[in-house]
Amino acid sequence: MRPISDRSLAGLALAAALLAGAGCHAQTERTSTVPTTSTPIPPARHGYFPVHGLNYYYEVHGQGEPLLLLHGGLGSTGMFDPMLPALTPTRQVIAVDLHGHGRTSLGDREMSLVDMGDDMAAIVEQLGYRQVDVLGYSMGAAVAFRLAVQHPAAVRRLVLVSAAFAQAGFYPEMLPMQAQVSAAMADGMKATPMYTSYVAVAPHPEEFPRLLDRIGALMRKPYDWTADVKRLTMPTLLVYGDSDMMRLEHIIEVYQLLGGGQRDAGWMREHMAKNRLAILPNLTHYEIFMSPKLVPTVLPFLDDTDRPPVWSGEAGKPAR
Repeated sequence: MRPISDRSLAGLALAAALLAGAGCHAQTERTSTVPTTSTPIPPARHGYFPVHGLNYYYEVHGQGEPLLLLHGGLGSTGMFDPMLPALTPTRQVIAVDLHGHGRTSLGDREMSLVDMGDDMAAIVEQLGYRQVDVLGYSMGAAVAFRLAVQHPAAVRRLVLVSAAFAQAGFYPEMLPMQAQVSAAMADGMKATPMYTSYVAVAPHPEEFPRLLDRIGALMRKPYDWTADVKRLTMPTLLVYGDSDMMRLEHIIEVYQLLGGGQRDAGWMREHMAKNRLAILPNLTHYEIFMSPKLVPTVLPFLDDTDRPPVWSGEAGKPAR
């Protein structure tokens, strides 16, 4: 096992704080049993769209109902490669590199989750879709949330994985670490997969320190979007790991704002909320996006096929 220097450990620690709001896989010394492809899956089509001063990269995979995938911070479309084989047989997956990430240029525009929500709506329109399902992870979940709030007609169903809807949603010890994210940590991150995956595809790899400055500035801005949660009109699924970086109290508060967790659902499910909450066991913020538990959790919700069993009363067997 290759030793990690103190400088790299400092970079990883700061990356962990960053990823609490921007999400990516920071585990350089752990193995995974998640099935992955040996090489990236080539998209059916890909390209760029100029949107509001940026040149956004996108990929389209598979056939079926459209599903927009939005990755976590310091990631790219490649983060979802492990998910594609389970999604593409029935879904046309649209993956976008977010502002300054992957193959999308950083440019001179301020990094804003609200603006990125508008950008995604423009991309959906330019691709010719009237409405799409949306799944976002971490920072991508924040962008997906803003898209759904600001352009509800464009979103049919919404899945938010490891999302925080207010700065206070994070565990308090993470906030000072988030505040330190800047170009100063760039050298310490050169041994991390966040850096190596960025320089492999970025149009200007030398801009990595500037990207950290932009993300750090974004994360230092206080925000509270809980009032906007009630504006969601489409069926919504919240997904978290049981050891995620968001406080459980925050998760429950948001689910209650969505109408869930108010009372017993009733024998005939007459009090069942239309929105759902999933807390997946034995998962942290850093691995949930690549967990084999994720697709079986979200796909029945997206396909609206998650029908409950009905007890027939005969030998304890559920009715078919």
